[in-house]
Amino acid sequence: MIDKNTSPSRRAWLSGAAASAGLLALPGRAFARRIAASDRVNVAVIGAGGMGAQNMAKLTGQNIVAMADVDLAHVAKAFVDDKGATRPDLQPLKAAYDRAAKFADYRRMFDTRRDIDAVVIATPDHHHAVAARMAMERGIHVYVQKPLTYTVREGRVLRDLAQRNPKLVTQMGNQGHSGDDGRRVVELIRGGAIGRVGEVHAWTNRPLWPQGEDRPAPVAKPASLDWDVWLGPAAVDWGYHPDYAHFNWRGWVPFGIGSLGDMGAHLVDFPFWALEPGLPTRVETRHSRWGGDDNIWDGKPPADLGSYPLANITTYRFGNAKGGPLTMTWYDGGLMPPTPLAMPAGARMNPDGGVLYVGDRGMLMHDTYGEKPVLIGDGVEARAAAIPVTLPRILGGREGHEMNWIRAIRGEEAISSPFATAVPLNETMLLGMVAMRADQPIEYDGDAGRITNIAEANQFLDRQYRPGWTL
Repeated sequence: MIDKNTSPSRRAWLSGAAASAGLLALPGRAFARRIAASDRVNVAVIGAGGMGAQNMAKLTGQNIVAMADVDLAHVAKAFVDDKGATRPDLQPLKAAYDRAAKFADYRRMFDTRRDIDAVVIATPDHHHAVAARMAMERGIHVYVQKPLTYTVREGRVLRDLAQRNPKLVTQMGNQGHSGDDGRRVVELIRGGAIGRVGEVHAWTNRPLWPQGEDRPAPVAKPASLDWDVWLGPAAVDWGYHPDYAHFNWRGWVPFGIGSLGDMGAHLVDFPFWALEPGLPTRVETRHSRWGGDDNIWDGKPPADLGSYPLANITTYRFGNAKGGPLTMTWYDGGLMPPTPLAMPAGARMNPDGGVLYVGDRGMLMHDTYGEKPVLIGDGVEARAAAIPVTLPRILGGREGHEMNWIRAIRGEEAISSPFATAVPLNETMLLGMVAMRADQPIEYDGDAGRITNIAEANQFLDRQYRPGWTL
């Protein structure tokens, strides 16, 4: 039932809802509430445990009005220590969650609650785009964990929706984008501290979850878990196993985007930001064996595969980069680039993750999230010292990424990582997974969003959805 106090235009909009899916297909018709700097924002969360709890712990100064999670018993475990006592640092969030309206299915939450101003989406990857679009079409500001979407097409749908609704504040959860060190890296690269950069290497120690394995036999699910809602848009149902939920979904083909989806948003972010290369024009992936069946992709649908390969090296070539041709190489599964000959004695590439920029006047290396930048080469330190601060700093830095979103909603601060910049970064990451599935180099037309050399590989830019969960 629609509140009789709702405005006529709002009533008409709500009445057009597709009740079964809770989806309002009204591009360009967002009605975000005007929120003053002195107001608290009414925030909801989808995926309230794990990373969602980490995000929401930063937002307890707002009104947490609703939460949607498929396993509230699992969420409750986040608040207790090894002795079963409530963790003092999470007591404010627990109190806020206790007061919030609770739902298993976020579609029902969107149908029921009309007081939500903003929503944090911290679900497994395969839900991100569906949940974000439902929110945006209701005039709700969105904070979406990385990777922003599961497919290239989904990212472009969200980008277009954000463009048509410029009053909506969008943020991807790549918190390093708000960090001071990362912003200084961008200034140094753009300022020419190491000269023209033609080569970049990025690496991570991920995966830290099952990958490169056959899918396990299903087992009985926990009584508290709504498995059907957890599956959501996924077009396959393998049955429940703890290797999928709650944490280990990243490496399984129907649910996650592997290490590139997990860490590319942090590690690829800074070279993509600093060098402005545009979308890649060629992508090639070399990898270990797939997990599942005979361990060969060979065009199989996700239902016939288990997990992504344990390790891969993906090479991106950017033919339209602002500063000239650029090659960027991604390494995961414990693989790393060779140590450059010019690396100073005692300097070490962090095995947990990092980025190395190779310029014609020196090198720059930093850890994950853009932190701890190191300059390498004669004269580089002196050139760097002369490069001014040009990018705005975010209040709270990396730890202030969530509140930056809130302040942007209230008009107090520019947003850090909006969809306008997050979508091309996300698309670049996803194209590595597309090349992995194609099992050969792909040539990409970024303007058209199309693979030009292998027509059948374009199917990997999109996916199938279960009924009731379509984008």
